[in-house]
Amino acid sequence: MRVTFHGVRGSVATPGPATIRYGGNTVCVEVRTVDGSLIVLDLGTGVRELGKQLIRAPLPDPIHIFVTHAHWDHIIGAPFFAPLWRRDAHVVLHALSQRAHQRLSKNVLFDGEHFPVRAQDIPAHVERPPFVGSSVRIGSATVKQIQLNHPGGADGFRIDDADGSSVCYLTDNELAPPGPCTTSSDDLARFAASAGLIIHDSQYLPTDMPHKHGWGHSLVADVLALGQKAEARALALHHHDPDRDDDALDRIAADSAAWAREHAPGMKTLAAAEGTTLEIAP
Repeated sequence: MRVTFHGVRGSVATPGPATIRYGGNTVCVEVRTVDGSLIVLDLGTGVRELGKQLIRAPLPDPIHIFVTHAHWDHIIGAPFFAPLWRRDAHVVLHALSQRAHQRLSKNVLFDGEHFPVRAQDIPAHVERPPFVGSSVRIGSATVKQIQLNHPGGADGFRIDDADGSSVCYLTDNELAPPGPCTTSSDDLARFAASAGLIIHDSQYLPTDMPHKHGWGHSLVADVLALGQKAEARALALHHHDPDRDDDALDRIAADSAAWAREHAPGMKTLAAAEGTTLEIAP
């Protein structure tokens, strides 16, 4: 399995000289399974660059898309995903929860008001399979869903490939919310157990609290503890705060690596950056 980050920023895109190394696009992750299937996780502004790359070669058939939730930073890139404007493209929008199925049916972005082209006028063949459960087979891989702790709800995903490689995508998620917990950290650790890679929302530091407690995002320290509990082989800190510049992310990456060396020596950590590709070993 091969994972490429095309957008790693949370809340709002942040282009500019202070975010060049990690990138300013909002979240989008490309996963290529061992049989060559393409899975796209979220449609933030980073999906624009992915689309430009895809149309330079024969398009995968189909392109499988999973969206964690419909907050703007996770879907705003959809109208600029180049394959949507190709008649030879086949795009499948998967819903692995009733909430996701209801959101997909609304077509808010393509209603003629938020974007000038309506859903029925998109040239690509866009397929929305009916909701049948919390897992689906995609080529050589199985994708499973778990509920996350986020205002309005969000879905996390685990992809297990035929060769034994696995990746968990858990964003947006608050590991220690102030109110009732939809899914506990223990449940998430079991869901992500022994994953080759966990990608987790790591937007906040203690200095952001208590003002942002309850906003639906996690402290870096809580995410490191989850990775340790799940015995993950690699942990990617993701959904970076829009006010965090490259130097700040360098410090977070260095502090996280030092923590892992002391507390979870079998786990590699990194701060996700646009353009980074990771090969996930079985």
